[in-house]
Amino acid sequence: MGKRQPTFVILGAFLLAVSSSITSAQQSSAAASQNQPAAKKSNGHAYSGMYTFLKEGEFVQVSVDSDDRVSGFISRYEDEDSEKGAFVDQFFKGAKLEGNRLTFSTKTVHGVWFDFKGTVERGEGKNPGDEAYYILKGTLTENATDAEKKVTSRNREVEFKMFPQNVSPQAR
Repeated sequence: MGKRQPTFVILGAFLLAVSSSITSAQQSSAAASQNQPAAKKSNGHAYSGMYTFLKEGEFVQVSVDSDDRVSGFISRYEDEDSEKGAFVDQFFKGAKLEGNRLTFSTKTVHGVWFDFKGTVERGEGKNPGDEAYYILKGTLTENATDAEKKVTSRNREVEFKMFPQNVSPQAR
């Protein structure tokens, strides 16, 4: 038995050293993660909502998820003579939010599509949920293709106000 004691002592010392080194590595890892700045949480989802569009009764719906992925659509009156007055929904085919910079392009409907490049800014609304708490401000480009496949584009500076929460555009 006397010969086995040194083996146990050596084995015990080895296990103590391994355990100590694992604990030290865990403490170093925890300290390093505490010193890392927290990932900045985006508030892009706060920009989600319905905004005015070009004419009374028209609107832009913008939805921003927790990863700042943007989806939405424009609901507007048809301008073509054959469909004049009918509502057309034009869904975003591409959209991006980087900080407060928003861009989107719609799918083409009846030869017309829109591009928006601008920002989401605080508006005149005092509290979240108030009308115009946020506004979309920037350049809207309306693109149209005619019968000869000629594309015309019209740029305009726009400011779209967020609708008050829990109010539909028809109730306005």
